[in-house]
Amino acid sequence: MSGDDVDRVIAAWHRERPDLDLGPLAVLSRVSRLARRLDLARERAFAAHELASWEFDVLVALRRSGPPYRLTPGQLLAETLVTSGTMTNRIDRLEQRGLVERHPVPDDRRGTWVALTAAGRALVDAAFEDLLAEERALLAELDAPTRAALADSLRRLLLQFEAPDPA
Repeated sequence: MSGDDVDRVIAAWHRERPDLDLGPLAVLSRVSRLARRLDLARERAFAAHELASWEFDVLVALRRSGPPYRLTPGQLLAETLVTSGTMTNRIDRLEQRGLVERHPVPDDRRGTWVALTAAGRALVDAAFEDLLAEERALLAELDAPTRAALADSLRRLLLQFEAPDPA
């Protein structure tokens, strides 16, 4: 197997700074480069449906919530990790496109549900199918056991960042 760009970068650093442990670079530089490839694949999948990445993020959060495909703005904030003002703007824009609707919460005069419309559901389903096809292509070189092992390793790494802060 020939080396990739990261191997060349590591070799150059090893030549320049043989005193450093370059192990983290071997893993995390590849993760970073793969993340960029994934971003490009996402853009391709979403562009075919005239969706921006942020639109997909909101729509897919609603879609995976299950019937009746609605969440409060606060729940959407938690799902998408954006600010309240940003979420309000995003909901407004998706509502203008007919992809979501706002509905009052019956027992809470100030509460609002954001619900996926039929058009929003059809659009996010089609975009998600295309995204999965793009992602399968990115992983085509790996067999199923290797993908499972990689997913497990990445999960263990990610859990250290997702663990709640001890208070």
